[in-house]
Amino acid sequence: MKNYIKYIGILALGMVACEPEFDNPVDEQDAYSNGEADFSNYVALGNSLTAGYADNALYITGQENSYPNILAQQFAKVQETQEFRIPFMADNAGGLLFGGQPNPNFRNRLVLSIIDGDTLPKVYTGMAPTTEVANSLSGYFNNMGIPGARSYHLLAPGYGNIEGLGADPTTANPYFVRFASTPGTTVVADAVAQNPTFFSLWIGNNDVLGYATSGGVDENEITSLVMFQGVYSTIVNSLLESGATGGVLINIPNVTDVPFFTYIPTSPLDPTNPQYGPNIPTLNQTFALLNPALLALRGVTEETPGESEFSIEFNPAGASPVIVRDESLPDISQQLKTVLQDNGYDEATATIYASQFGQVRQATSEDLIPLTSSSAIGALNQERFEELVEMGLPQSQAGLLATNGITYPLEDQYVLTPSEQEKISARTEEFNEHIKTVAEQNGLAHVDAAGLLSKVATEGISFDAGTVTSDFVRGGAFSLDGIHLTPRGYALVANKIIEEINKTYNSEVPTVNIGNYGTVTPNNQVGN
Repeated sequence: MKNYIKYIGILALGMVACEPEFDNPVDEQDAYSNGEADFSNYVALGNSLTAGYADNALYITGQENSYPNILAQQFAKVQETQEFRIPFMADNAGGLLFGGQPNPNFRNRLVLSIIDGDTLPKVYTGMAPTTEVANSLSGYFNNMGIPGARSYHLLAPGYGNIEGLGADPTTANPYFVRFASTPGTTVVADAVAQNPTFFSLWIGNNDVLGYATSGGVDENEITSLVMFQGVYSTIVNSLLESGATGGVLINIPNVTDVPFFTYIPTSPLDPTNPQYGPNIPTLNQTFALLNPALLALRGVTEETPGESEFSIEFNPAGASPVIVRDESLPDISQQLKTVLQDNGYDEATATIYASQFGQVRQATSEDLIPLTSSSAIGALNQERFEELVEMGLPQSQAGLLATNGITYPLEDQYVLTPSEQEKISARTEEFNEHIKTVAEQNGLAHVDAAGLLSKVATEGISFDAGTVTSDFVRGGAFSLDGIHLTPRGYALVANKIIEEINKTYNSEVPTVNIGNYGTVTPNNQVGN
C-alpha cells in the first residue's frame, strides 16, 4: 500500500496552501490510502455514460471528463497505477465517418447557440468529423464504455466486427469496432484479457432507455429480467475470475429524473403564438360539439368542459395541454362514429372524427413529453394530411385537422404515458435490485446513481460555487441531449463512486472539486 499526503495535511504544513485541491500527491505522511483495494490496473465497463458521451456525441473532451478517467486520476494519487488508456476519438466534433462519409445517425455534437437572442442546442458545424470507424486502434483500453450498448452486448461475439455494421439488424457497434482486439471478441473478453485488479460496471440503462426514448412504442425494447440477471451476473463473475480483487457496481437512474423527459411541459400551447392563438375559438367550437360524446362514451358524467382530460378545450388566456393518443384507453372509434351519425354528422365526417379521436385525451401532468417531440408539436402531420386528402377533404381542411398535438393527437412515440412509465420504473427497480444483490454477494462497492440523480432532480446538490440541478441547459448536470451528463455531472458521479469505494475498501481516495469541471459549450457555428 502506497501513501500520499492529504490535502489537509499539506495545508497544515503550510507547504502549498495555494495549490488546487488534491492535485499534488506526495509520498509521505498524513497520506491517502488505497486501503484494501488494488487500483493498479483499473478497467471500466459500461455504455455511453462510461465512455463520457455528452451532447449527443462522443468527442475528446467528453472522454477526458468521463467518470472513469476522473477515477483513474484520483486512484493514481493513492497508489502507483498503470496508464489508463482511452480509445480517443480523432476530434472534438463528435461525428463518425463510415468509409470516409459522414453518417447521419452519428452526427456532430450539440452546442448552445445564441440566435436572435434565443439559446438553442444546435449541431456544431465548426469542423467536419474526422473519426473513421474503419481505422482500428491498437492495443487494449481501460475505458471500455460503448455508447449504445445494452447489458447483453458486452457478451456478444462480433460486436466489434465491422462487417456486422452492414447487417440487418446491425450486429456490431461502430464505437467498439474502432478498438476491439479482434473482430470476433467480446467487450468482456477484452476487459478480462487486461487482468484488471479493479473494475467498475455501469450497464443496464439502455436496456430500458430505448423503450423510454421511443415513447414506449415497442415493449420488446425492454430487456427481460431473466436475461438481464443472467448476463449481469456472468459479466461480474468473469471479471472476478480474471483476478480482479475489487470493483464497484453502479445502478440505473430513473428516466423521470433526466431533462430529456421533463423539459417539455405537457401544456406547451401558447395563445400568443400567431399560428395557434387565433384558431382557439374555432377549435373550442369544434370540440364543444364532440365533447359530450367523448365524455359519455368514457363514462364521465357531470363534467364541465376542461375538468376532464377527455373533454378537449383550449385556454385562450393561458397555456394549454396538447392532445395525445393514449393507446392504454379502450378504442371507442366505432361507438363514436355511431353517436356522431345519430347526432347529424354525415358518414364521411363521422368516420374521420372517429378514427382521429377514438383514443384521444388532453395531456396531464402525469405524462412525459420527450425532448424529441418539441419539433413535432404544432407541426403538420404529413402522413395524416395525405390520408385526409385521399379521403376527399380539401387540402386546407386536411391541414387544419392534421396539426400535431392540436387537432391530431400526438402519436405514441411523442408521449410517455403513465402506464408506460410504470413499466419502465418497475423493470428499472428489478434491475437495480439484482445489481445490489450481486454487489452484496461479492463484497463489491455499490453506488446508488438512481438516488443521486433523483436528488439532483428534486432538490439539487450544492458545491462551493453553486448548486447542480437537472434543469435543462442551466442546471449544470446534464448535457445538451438531455440524457447524458456534463463534465460537472460526471465529476459528481465520480465523487459518489469514490465515497462508496472508500466505505467498502477502507480506502481514502480523494474526491474532486466539481466546480473545476465545465457544463455546456456555447458556439454559434451551427446548423440543423
